[in-house]
Amino acid sequence: MTEYRTLGRTGVKVSPLALGTMMFGPRGNPDHEDSIRIIHHALDSGINFVDTADVYSAGESETIVGKALAGGRRDDVVLATKFHGSLGDDPNERGNSRRWIIREVENSLRRLGTDRIDLYQVHRPEPETDFDETLGALSDLVHQGKIRYIGTSTFEPSAIVEGQWLAERRGRERVVAEQPPYSLLARGIEREVLPVVQRYGLGVLSWSPLAGGWLSGRYRTGAGQPTSSRSDRQAARFDISAPENAAKLAAADALAQLADEAGLTLVQLALAFVLEHPAVTSAIIGPRTFEQLESQLGADKVRLSQDVLDRIDEIVPPGTNLSARDTGYTPPSLTEPALRRRSARRSSY
Repeated sequence: MTEYRTLGRTGVKVSPLALGTMMFGPRGNPDHEDSIRIIHHALDSGINFVDTADVYSAGESETIVGKALAGGRRDDVVLATKFHGSLGDDPNERGNSRRWIIREVENSLRRLGTDRIDLYQVHRPEPETDFDETLGALSDLVHQGKIRYIGTSTFEPSAIVEGQWLAERRGRERVVAEQPPYSLLARGIEREVLPVVQRYGLGVLSWSPLAGGWLSGRYRTGAGQPTSSRSDRQAARFDISAPENAAKLAAADALAQLADEAGLTLVQLALAFVLEHPAVTSAIIGPRTFEQLESQLGADKVRLSQDVLDRIDEIVPPGTNLSARDTGYTPPSLTEPALRRRSARRSSY
């Protein structure tokens, strides 16, 4: 029986495993009927939290989710989606502006076949857009009944705090949840993000708990370079010859051995670890096939011993990201020279 958890301080009960739908559509599984079958099996197995985004297969993932929830299933699901990513050539068909939010929420509602979104999330920060503008637009949508709650994804601690400050000082609706990357190989959020969200009572919906497939069991020393649609799109993140990825490969080997000694699969160990942290509400699983879903169901019922958790800390120390690419977001202050070099700013005038 699923032991549901409370999403932050909202009172909403959600399953520890959330169904992520990024792999439904041309980006992963293009078969709508098969994808719907996977979604239905997840719901029948006790999952009541479904997460998608407008940019997943350019909206097709939302369409598939909408089909799966038709016929009376919508009311039993806590439905989350996201906005921010580019959906066209027009420079205004993206971002965190009021103009785009008000337009795009209608598109998501239409694709999802519903009249409300339970958790509407800002998919990534956008420093050039005043966060108060974003929260103002989202607050209006809450008041209109089109969304129930506001969330963020892959926000830095300072931005999380800013959101809480704006809600208090400007009278905006409060952000109630954060969706960060978190796995056995990417523990960086343990330093500040998770303590900050605990301090403010936010729920945490962690993405990539299997580290983008590194903890699926396919990445092992001597097995060669695995291929997948994800590694084709993000070759640098999965190239096992890169030094940071060699470190991930060594850690995956050690963790797989630990899982075997504990009588678990590596997938079970990885998901149980993420759910062990007291700040984490749910871990997002993102199956592409029915078999992948089956391998992940039930991991929320696994309890790791203190000895196993100590061994994990020895393999990947707390607060450590083995690869900087796994942070999910690098602020412009690091990527744009003009923001950190006076000479670069002068030459641009």
